[in-house]
Amino acid sequence: MNRQALGRFLRQRREALTPAEAGLPASGRRRTPGLRREEVAGLAHVSTDHYTRLEQARGSAPSRHVLRSVARALRLDDTEREHLFELADDGWERRPGSPPADVPGYVRELIARMPLTAALVRDGRSDVLAWNPLARVVLAGFFGSFPREHNLLRRYFLHPDPAVRYLSSRDESAFAQQAVAALRRTADRFPHDARTRRLVAELHEGSAAFRKLWARPAYPGGRSGVKTVLHPSAGRLTLNYDVLDIPDHDHQILLFTAEPGSPTAANFRSLAA
Repeated sequence: MNRQALGRFLRQRREALTPAEAGLPASGRRRTPGLRREEVAGLAHVSTDHYTRLEQARGSAPSRHVLRSVARALRLDDTEREHLFELADDGWERRPGSPPADVPGYVRELIARMPLTAALVRDGRSDVLAWNPLARVVLAGFFGSFPREHNLLRRYFLHPDPAVRYLSSRDESAFAQQAVAALRRTADRFPHDARTRRLVAELHEGSAAFRKLWARPAYPGGRSGVKTVLHPSAGRLTLNYDVLDIPDHDHQILLFTAEPGSPTAANFRSLAA
């Protein structure tokens, strides 16, 4: 069990949950954000002392029943609940030392069979491991000359010229938040992985925006949304995106599609040709 990561995750989720979201009445001004520990304990039907010990990385490993109760109290979604159980798993420390980098053949074949979808595969560090032809065309200039820019987080937070990101500023934040949350889960799951630790240190040193997101409660962000890509020849492309997990490999597939009948859909067909 990774007690430190488990305690940090519980504290961050507790501080991010409002009384209204938890179904509790407002009780005047609060000195700290989110719920109180005794409120979470009450919702989970566990003692305040037991829950406090979990947050403070003390005591014995929680039972599966306690974990399920705490997950319900904190209103965790499926991804967060899975992460909670991973952190509390007795075999957690014995996981492989680094996130896998090999993309399964069936995943490569899957994204190749999507001619009108720009699809790419990233790992928990946000290294881009594979992409299909339309992704390369739609993200023209993305896979360019910036050193190590195949990492989405390095490009987002550290690229010296923001103009070459080909992204609009209005909808980047949720996407970045999701990628930072994935990096945090990877850092928790593979605490001895040198590449992950170097990436976190590099981003932390080079970007105030990253430091701000890293310090916030660990919220995974949207699994779907809208991004605006500024393509050098096709102009503004409004894309729907969806994030799909490949759990066995700690990878995610990012799918970018165009609204049927939209100008972007017409541009997609031209670019795909």
